Amino acid sequence: MYYVYAIRSLSRNYIYVGFTNNIERRLNEHNKGENRSTAAYKPFELFFKERFETRIEARAREKYLKSGVGKEFLKSIK
Repeated sequence: MYYVYAIRSLSRNYIYVGFTNNIERRLNEHNKGENRSTAAYKPFELFFKERFETRIEARAREKYLKSGVGKEFLKSIK
């Protein structure tokens, strides 16, 4: 099982989209600053997630959510 997720920074105007097979572990990594691309924006809260059967499906959805249209969708539910 794979999850596509979106997290928002609690300190700055920043949304990060990713995918993982363990959301709790991944959110903890973001909040501990273990991801170089998100460390400056911590702490984070999870505000969106979707579940997929395959890695390929999750990766396709992640790619969409990182696009301009996908980011606008996330901002609308933020």
